[in-house]
Amino acid sequence: MATADLVFQNANVITLDPALPGARLVATRGNRILLVGNSRSLESIRGSGTRIIDCQGKTLVPGFNDAHCHIFSLIRNLLSIDLSPTAVSSIGDIKKAISRQAKGTPKGKWLLGNGYNEFYLAEKRHPTRRDLDEVAPDHPTVLSHHSLHACVLNSRALEMANINRETPEPPGTLIERDLSSGEPNGVLFEMLGYLREKVMPPLTETELERGIKLANQYYLSLGITSLQEATATNDLKRWQTYRRHKENGGLKSRIYLMPGIQALNQFREAGLTTGSGDNQLRLGCAKIMLSEASGRLYPPQPELNRQVTGAHRAGFPVAIHAVPESAIAAATTALENVRRQPPRPGLHHRLEHCAECPPPLLERLRKLKPLIVTQPPFLHYSGDRYLATVATATLPWLYRLRSLLDSGLTVAASSDSPIVPADPLVGIYAAVTRKTSSGQQLAPEERITVEEALAMYTRSAARASFEEDSKGSITAGKLADMVLLSDDPTKSPPERIKESRVKMTVIDGEVVWED
Repeated sequence: MATADLVFQNANVITLDPALPGARLVATRGNRILLVGNSRSLESIRGSGTRIIDCQGKTLVPGFNDAHCHIFSLIRNLLSIDLSPTAVSSIGDIKKAISRQAKGTPKGKWLLGNGYNEFYLAEKRHPTRRDLDEVAPDHPTVLSHHSLHACVLNSRALEMANINRETPEPPGTLIERDLSSGEPNGVLFEMLGYLREKVMPPLTETELERGIKLANQYYLSLGITSLQEATATNDLKRWQTYRRHKENGGLKSRIYLMPGIQALNQFREAGLTTGSGDNQLRLGCAKIMLSEASGRLYPPQPELNRQVTGAHRAGFPVAIHAVPESAIAAATTALENVRRQPPRPGLHHRLEHCAECPPPLLERLRKLKPLIVTQPPFLHYSGDRYLATVATATLPWLYRLRSLLDSGLTVAASSDSPIVPADPLVGIYAAVTRKTSSGQQLAPEERITVEEALAMYTRSAARASFEEDSKGSITAGKLADMVLLSDDPTKSPPERIKESRVKMTVIDGEVVWED
């Protein structure tokens, strides 16, 4: 047998490979796993240049794969004012943070804040343009909601965006207005992407380099070796930006980029389709956003059917953003409709989020078998808000896991970061306990096992990107992406899972992060 470049010995290996569930030793050669076995295997693959890491009984698992995230939004968050619940607890706190930033920023330069959540603010409301005007009248200012589906602009920013009393809502969006005057109050829904693309200044090259460096370290420190980029505005330019930063080594985690449905022709004209690229940057499903911000479904059902069918015919599976029951029903109808088209072998479509799934919808999904990408950490970070604001009758259907798996569906997990922190161990904890940050339980009958939750972040996530043959388990021949954990999540008390730590992250057989 060939000699190994790197060997992990004395490890508690959870392989996620049903053919060999556990092992004590893993060896790599180049960027692939050479051997998975026991301590007796060491002498057969040891060479003069072999590096041996004694894991001292710590747990080695496949690299975590975040199946739905937004890398550029995370970068912007890392470079802007933190307004998350851990940083502010009132609109007064937000105003103080903006005021401090304004004092050190030249007039006319944009101020950006991120992560505010009105549910956790003392006032229980969104900030408005008036709040921001009080502390930053001379700086165009934009605050992004933690969900990224809402934002707040001050008067200077509204003026630069040409949003005023006469401005109509673009399809699928909402501009909140003063009831008496009709003037925008600064709160906008489903318009942040437009503002970032068309109004706000792009990140400078210096800012981008710094943001990518921060994001890279953030993901690696959490053991995330693969990222599935799900931003609906992803276009060919974004693909090229990622390609550049992959080539210069700025981003170590592998990227599966979903093109926005509106940019599909850009990729096709460039000769790119699903699966194009390599194991560092690969083109994925066409992302479709379903919104009800305006009070009605956008795009409407006929247009959604057309988009899904068009992507399917072009050889692109779709990933449909669908959160409330009505949106999931519309997405399901579109996917049922596409089944009447000539089959595309190996093409499986995805539903992103699938937050409200009552029994009749679950039955339709069982028959249809799309791949579901959901967000267990939402239960932890947003569960208290769900319990306080979601109708009691809907709570048993919220972010279901046990029922989806029992229906035979493949379910992958993600953080939707930067919506919530990207730590997969918090997601595994939430999937296993269904506990909110305050300790309340949300639909405990939907709990799953640690092994099932771990598979959602590894093997199932790899299937979501059509890469199960090369990643998702510690198997000889697969890519050498692994994570060394301080504790065994399958043996830890459930409450301690989220306290476990990543000790080492390995990509392509190279240690890229170490505690």
